[in-house]
Amino acid sequence: MTSATKIVTDKTGAPEIVTNVVPLPRRAVLEMPEYHPPLAGRDALRLDFNENTFAPSPKVIERLRQITAEGLTKYPEREGVERIAAAHFGLQADQVLLTNGVDEAIHLVCAAILEEDDEALISTPTFFMYEVSSRMMTAHLTRVQADESLEFPYEQFLAAITPRTKLIIVASPNNPTGAVVSRDHLLAICAAAPQAVVLVDEAYYHFFGETLFADVGKVPNLLVARTFSKAYGLANLRIGLLAGNAALMQYVRKVSSPYNVNGVALDCLPVALTDDAYVAWYAAQVNAGRARMMDGLRALGVDFFPSHANFVLMKIGSKHAELVAAMRARGVLLRDRSTDPGCDGFVRITIGVEEHVTRGLAALKESLQEIGWAK
Repeated sequence: MTSATKIVTDKTGAPEIVTNVVPLPRRAVLEMPEYHPPLAGRDALRLDFNENTFAPSPKVIERLRQITAEGLTKYPEREGVERIAAAHFGLQADQVLLTNGVDEAIHLVCAAILEEDDEALISTPTFFMYEVSSRMMTAHLTRVQADESLEFPYEQFLAAITPRTKLIIVASPNNPTGAVVSRDHLLAICAAAPQAVVLVDEAYYHFFGETLFADVGKVPNLLVARTFSKAYGLANLRIGLLAGNAALMQYVRKVSSPYNVNGVALDCLPVALTDDAYVAWYAAQVNAGRARMMDGLRALGVDFFPSHANFVLMKIGSKHAELVAAMRARGVLLRDRSTDPGCDGFVRITIGVEEHVTRGLAALKESLQEIGWAK
């Protein structure tokens, strides 16, 4: 009993323990980092979170209008929609798990795969949730830092694999850099670590066009994650997909809640999947807008990293916070990535539809002039 604990009696004379001591969680939870997204006050042009800046398919909006009050009273049924999604992507149903966004997919893989003494491996800078979820399970996270080019450090990454490596996570395209990893290199990583699960995050696939879905099932230690938050415009519904070898997927499925994806998302996903034309249109808008943005940055004298995603990472320097504030004052939100490893002074801008790119470029020109920015 600690000094903060005492025993008193209630009105009946029965003993009652009173304490202000809070039980501690696992040591890994105490030591793991926390993710704090800057969500407050986003009523502006959202060029900060890499979301779809426009809308989901009109077919999704129509489906939302058809959802009944009774439908909201039911527990969601995931498996039927998993069969639809699997068929759409040329996979088997037992190779697919729908998740509460890719965030949950990462969380579930870490929970299913990592023991306390296992090692996880990532390259930095990258999506911070890889570190959060892996550190929840093990303190042994190896980070391979990219050089000044921010390209994927393939040779150094291979050299960092050890017999204790149990989970490897690679994003292609990568956030926040926009860099990609070739299929040959990804498969070589799988071959170099047969004892490890290799999770390839393809959240930005639609703006790049290369995927490992055809290798799912053929490569036993490969998992591929996709989100419906970007090109599909369903970020608020929270739905993602994890695909892999059926024998491996059964373990991830085992640690998943049977009701992890809400019924509204499950109602809307099949409709969204039927509208390939809309997704192709939005991806084309982004790809054209990305080229416009990079040309505009060159004209403004702003250095940046070539991107294969729906964003561009800019080299702003010491005035990075001033730029973000000036853009916010003009109704345009950016994301300051200066706290990411190797990203001091870097700011990321999301690419949306044509009108949003035009507004973003105009605000950038005015804001850079206002803060007295110079290369």
